[in-house]
Amino acid sequence: MTSTEINSQTDIWRHAIDNAASLSAVLPPSGSTVLFFGCGTSAFVARAVAFLREQAGHGRSDWAFASELPANRSYDHVVAITRSGTTTEVLDALGSGRFGTAQRIVVTGVPEALPNGCADVVVDFGFADESSVVQTRFPTTFIALVRHLLGENMATVVSEVEDALAAPLPLDVRDYDHFVYLARDWALGLADEAALKIREAAQAWAESFPALDYRHGPIAAAGSRTLVAPLWPLESDLVADIEAVGANVIDLASDPLVRLVQCQRVAVELAASRGLNPDVPRHLTRSVVLTKH
Repeated sequence: MTSTEINSQTDIWRHAIDNAASLSAVLPPSGSTVLFFGCGTSAFVARAVAFLREQAGHGRSDWAFASELPANRSYDHVVAITRSGTTTEVLDALGSGRFGTAQRIVVTGVPEALPNGCADVVVDFGFADESSVVQTRFPTTFIALVRHLLGENMATVVSEVEDALAAPLPLDVRDYDHFVYLARDWALGLADEAALKIREAAQAWAESFPALDYRHGPIAAAGSRTLVAPLWPLESDLVADIEAVGANVIDLASDPLVRLVQCQRVAVELAASRGLNPDVPRHLTRSVVLTKH
């Protein structure tokens, strides 16, 4: 999650888009039923892409945490997202036999780490892998690729993120100790991911909520040191209600994926302001491998 890795994202996105034909298994054929799943960041990516695929009319698309898979549902394809290729819950799910005849697709940055027989199709995302424990370009590249495969012209998004990265952040992170990320639609997963970045990298208080649900309780914790950074445009009356309690609302970009990159930058700057290394957060490792008793 170094600044270099964040700044490299547009190059990685372009690589994925230029090689979309060889990576297209990340988005199963239109009309099929699909489950996207993962852990942590990968689960939030699963949430976003499942929403995007179903919204685009390509068929029923569910998402889940690998440890909390839907019961009594069958799928034509399942897409497991695991940067390391070694995450216990993901491998357990793939090897459990619960997916029946579904095609098992695994997207990973380290294909050689996968156990034999755990996947029917492996999508090599090694070009988007990163050294940091905290993920940045791997998840954003996956989302950018899916959006491209769904027919979006990503050139404008790439241009916007390049402009954003060339400019300083329009806030001083030291002014805040409470970070709130709100979203709607497919960006709900991005809000969850933005909050996770703050918790992982900067050991700070960060939350994420569906935008309109924020007034149903969570706003009670807001105050003058609360930064609300939406991943989706907010209704003016919601902004007014948030500002009325003393919190600060700031839009960091227009496209939700660019907003997420900006939120990654906030996490890096906040970590630096606290004397922390955002690449090596406490209590965390690059992959969660559980010891079985």
